Amino acid sequence: MLSKNQVKYIQSLHQKKFRQQHGAFLVEGAKSVQEVLQSDFQTELVIATDEFYKENSRLTDHQRSPVEIASAADLERIGTLGSNNAAIAVVRTKENRPLVINSGEIALILDDIRDPGNLGTILRIADWYGVRSILCSDTTADVYNPKVISASKGSFTRVQWWYGDITQFLHQSTGGAERATPVYGAFLEGADVHTLPFAPSGYLVMGNESNGISPAVERYVTQRVTIPRYGDAESLNVGIATAVLLDNWRRGRGGGPLLT
Repeated sequence: MLSKNQVKYIQSLHQKKFRQQHGAFLVEGAKSVQEVLQSDFQTELVIATDEFYKENSRLTDHQRSPVEIASAADLERIGTLGSNNAAIAVVRTKENRPLVINSGEIALILDDIRDPGNLGTILRIADWYGVRSILCSDTTADVYNPKVISASKGSFTRVQWWYGDITQFLHQSTGGAERATPVYGAFLEGADVHTLPFAPSGYLVMGNESNGISPAVERYVTQRVTIPRYGDAESLNVGIATAVLLDNWRRGRGGGPLLT
C-alpha cells in the first residue's frame, strides 16, 4: 500500500517546479514503463498492478527498483493518464549537459515548441528517423512533462536533449559568419522539400507552432525549406511537418544511416 507521503510526492511530480525540485518525473503506462526499465534512466520506484509486476518482474529486478502493488484505480488517482491498468514509474531526471554533435549527424533544433504533445511526438519522430540529438530553447516545453513522456511512446529513452541558448549554440557551432554547417529552417516560403538537395549532415530548425522560427534564430538559417501546399489547409502541425522534412532529408541520403 502506498503511504500518504508517497501519494503526495507522486502527485507533486505532475508540476514542473516539483519535478525540478525533486529531480524526478513520472513515466506511465505499460509500454513506457517497460522502455524506461530497460534504459539507462535510474528508477526510484515502480507502482504496478499485480498482473504487470508478475509479467515484468525481470525488468524491475534488473534495475533493483522498489515496487509497490496497486490497483488500476489507484494508478489513475495518483497519475495523469485517464486510463492506466499497468504501472507508473518514478524516475530520476538527467543532468542538462551540452550535446556533442558529431560529424555526419543530423540534429534537431526546437525553437519555442510550447505544446507538450507536439514535443513528445517530435521525440518519437526523431527516434523513428534515427535522429539522436535534440537542442531545445529554454522556452520549449519541459521534456519531463507527463504529456511529453506519454506522447513519445518510450522514444524519450533513445534520444538526447539539451536546453539552453540555441542562438549562442548556433553561433558557436556554425562557425559564426562562415556558417560551415548547414542549418535548414522550416518556413512557409522556401525551397521545395521534395526537390531540395540536402547536405549529408546539419541542423533542422523547427519553430513555434503559431509564430514560426524567431528572428534571432532565423539569422543562422542557411537554407529556408518549405513543404508545398496542394490543398486549402492553413498550416501543418509541427510534429507532422518535422516528419515530412526528416523523411525527405532521409530519402535524399539514399536511406543510409544518419551517422556516418
